[in-house]
Amino acid sequence: MRVLVLSVMIAVSLASCGKYGPPSPPGPAADVHYPRTYPAP
Repeated sequence: MRVLVLSVMIAVSLASCGKYGPPSPPGPAADVHYPRTYPAP
C-alpha cells in the first residue's frame, strides 16, 4: 500500500510540472515568420 501511495504522489508531482499558457514558437518575436498555426487538412 505504501508503494502505491508513493508512486501516485510521484506521478502527480511530475504531472504538475510543465509550461502553462498558450504555446509560442521559440526565439525572439522579431524572428518568427509564421506566427499562426497552419490550417488542418
